[in-house]
Formats: sequence, structure tokens, C-alpha cells
Amino acid sequence: MNTLPGERIAKKLSRAGVCSRREAERWIEAGRITVDGEQISRPGTKVTLTSDIRVDGKPIVEPQEVRLWRYHKPRGLLCTNSDPQGRPIIFDRLPTELPRVMSVGRLDFDSEGLLLLTNDGMLARRLELPETGWIRRYRVRVYGTPGQTEIRRLADGIEINTFQYGSIVTTVDSTKGSNSWLSISLREGKNQELRKIFEYLGFPINRLIRIAYGPFQLGKLEKGGVSQIGRGILKEQLGIKFDDAHRRRKA
Repeated sequence: MNTLPGERIAKKLSRAGVCSRREAERWIEAGRITVDGEQISRPGTKVTLTSDIRVDGKPIVEPQEVRLWRYHKPRGLLCTNSDPQGRPIIFDRLPTELPRVMSVGRLDFDSEGLLLLTNDGMLARRLELPETGWIRRYRVRVYGTPGQTEIRRLADGIEINTFQYGSIVTTVDSTKGSNSWLSISLREGKNQELRKIFEYLGFPINRLIRIAYGPFQLGKLEKGGVSQIGRGILKEQLGIKFDDAHRRRKA
């Protein structure tokens, strides 16, 4: 096997858009990946430009130009590659002309709105990290109407079962009958964070729509619609550079 200095196999697969790093680790454990004809067992295995890397016996394709899309996720879809229960997943509903993509973060089964998709695993990981500092914005419908006491608690950060959640900026936009529409902003969205918090406060969520992820907006993108984000925006917002061969360079 090639032992020259290089990059970790899991990182290589992620950068090539084959899978995420976590998926790569699972695939390695399952014995699905070979390097120079030899099955590997460690995600830290180093590979070089000359390494023959194969997944299930098929060679991987070299990294393509980094691309990013906006997707309007409808309710009733999972953001996963497969589901043991057979529930529908977003990748079954995407346009067939899209290359292999992965989602930047997730929206749960009953949530809808803006989901970013990319063909580049490194970019997906970068945009998910809290250090990015991007604000996620939502329109949320709840049962009941939070008062100023609850709104201040959310802004200060709230602790539930010894788990501390960060600041959530909340505005009550309208109330009709037993429901209220809220505008919500936060910097780091943990798994079902909003649903757990508002359930804890006594205002269960019955509809959740993500309308922005950092500088990227849902806008008027129709449900199920996909729209590619242009190179100029990727350069401006993410510092990604492109050369004449359409290859990504490190900013």
C-alpha cells in the first residue's frame, strides 16, 4: 500500500463528494474500501494522488468543482441516505440531473424549508461547524403564545435536564385562535433543538420552516425546488477560488 505522505482516506472520500467522513469510517469498518488493491481497516490511512482508491470495487472519481445548491425541503422527508422503516428520503426526490450530493446539516421529518446541498464533503463540514457563526432563521407556528418571560429566558439561553442551549432570539409575529407564528434566530441548531425547547416551555411546535441559513435565503423557491448558488456568491461568501480548469483552490 502507498505509504508516502498524503491525506487521510476519510477526508479524501469526503472531499471527492463520495460520502461524509462519518460514512467513510462506517464503510471502512464494513470492508467496502480498498487502496491499491488492499482492504483497509483504519480511517487514518494516508493516500496520495497516485493511490488507487475503490469503493465496492469501483474507483472513485476525482473531486469536481465545488458546488452548492438551495433546496426547499417539503415535510415528510428524511435527511438521510436510507431508512430502515422505509420512510421517504430527500435523495429519492431530488432531480436526476444532480450529481451525488450531501446535505449541510439536517431538517427533521416534519420540518420544511431551506436545506443546503453540496457535492463537497469538506464544504458541508465547514458550514455545519458552530465556528462558522452563521445565523439560522425560522418561521415557527406554536400552540399558545410565549410571553416576555419566556422570550427573555430563550434569549439568555435555557437549560433542560442539565443540557445548556444557546441564545434564541424570538419574536411573536401574530396570534390567531390557539396558534401563534414566531420568528426565531439562532446560531447553532442541535438535533430537534427548537421542538424540545418549546415543548419544555409549554408551546409545542406544529409547523417549522427554515427560511435562511447564514447568507442563503429560501426566498420564493417552490417546495421540492432546487437552485444552484452561483460561483460569484461562493467566492464572496465562502472565499472559494476557481481557476481556469474549474478546480477548487484553498482560500
